[in-house]
Amino acid sequence: MMPEKDNWIDRFISHLETLREQEERGALAALRRGLGSPLGTVPAMYPHILPWAPQNRRAEDACYIVGSLFALHPEANERGNLGTAFKTMKSLEERSGRKEHESLEKRFVALLNCNRDDLPYHLRQAVSLLKAKDVPVNWQQLLRDILNWDHEARFVQQKWAREFWQGAVRETEAQEEEMATS
Repeated sequence: MMPEKDNWIDRFISHLETLREQEERGALAALRRGLGSPLGTVPAMYPHILPWAPQNRRAEDACYIVGSLFALHPEANERGNLGTAFKTMKSLEERSGRKEHESLEKRFVALLNCNRDDLPYHLRQAVSLLKAKDVPVNWQQLLRDILNWDHEARFVQQKWAREFWQGAVRETEAQEEEMATS
């Protein structure tokens, strides 16, 4: 019997979180070695990926990506998706008065446009930015989204975009309403 999809995802992310909580520096370093390497080519990652991933290439590849990114930035959040995290980062940039949020938006659009083969590179850049601003990542959701990245309906990209841009519209509308009632 095949384990439920979310069941193995939760177990895999729990394994990564245990490595963080127990300060397993060697294991996290082994996972970071996967950054920038072709998926599945770093044997040091195998003990932390293969026991947790279903035996299919798509799931294993997604686990290699998430495992290496988690080891880079093990701050976890259980809400939202990467669009939510980018929106948080953009808000931080805007509040600090920096103009970097325009560059951030361009990077986000490049991420949304990338194909599956380029996804590890773009995600590494994205997570590095999130790490620099101490913005946590919903790792379970990211793993689910990677698994569905190349769906023809592009629903993952649409969800991320909706979180990033529509949230800003809602905030602006709320501010306008507040100003109108003051």
